[in-house]
Amino acid sequence: MKPTIILNSLLLSFCLFQATSSLAQGSLEELAPEEYFDFWLGSWELTWEDSDGTLARGTNQIERILNQRVIREQFNAVSGAYEGYTGESYSVYQAASGTWKQTWVDNSGGYLDFTGEFDGDRRMFTRTALNPEGEQSHQRMVFYDITDDSFTWDWELSVDDGETWELRWRIQYERSDNGEDSPDSGS
Repeated sequence: MKPTIILNSLLLSFCLFQATSSLAQGSLEELAPEEYFDFWLGSWELTWEDSDGTLARGTNQIERILNQRVIREQFNAVSGAYEGYTGESYSVYQAASGTWKQTWVDNSGGYLDFTGEFDGDRRMFTRTALNPEGEQSHQRMVFYDITDDSFTWDWELSVDDGETWELRWRIQYERSDNGEDSPDSGS
């Protein structure tokens, strides 16, 4: 085989791989707004590094409820510094305003409200908060590196009106249901 044919074949294979990887991630350009968080549906095994460097684990079950219009999250930390911490969120696309909203509640009495934002193929829920001293900060959850079977979630904080962001918690998600509840499975 001639070198140019081999090179062209490799280039075509690479382009097809890139196109397939992009589709697996559910590029926002290819989705209706109400589908932007469908990648999250399913059962997940979670890992993160605690502040002392040890590996901690959790689970997260994400499903559509209420006529498939609401996404419910059920988070459980099963080891590490957060062991026993549980929470739930409810996310909904509001077609009239064209926005995503999320409410989070947890077993420590926490309540947080978020609005969806998007930057390229990164999906985010953001909020403005006041600390105990009355100073305003911005918080966000960022979902990125999304594939059919994994993604990364970051919790970030900004005290300079979003100019810079400090990473507070990074969780690696790995699908544990073999795609049974993934958006492409028909569930």
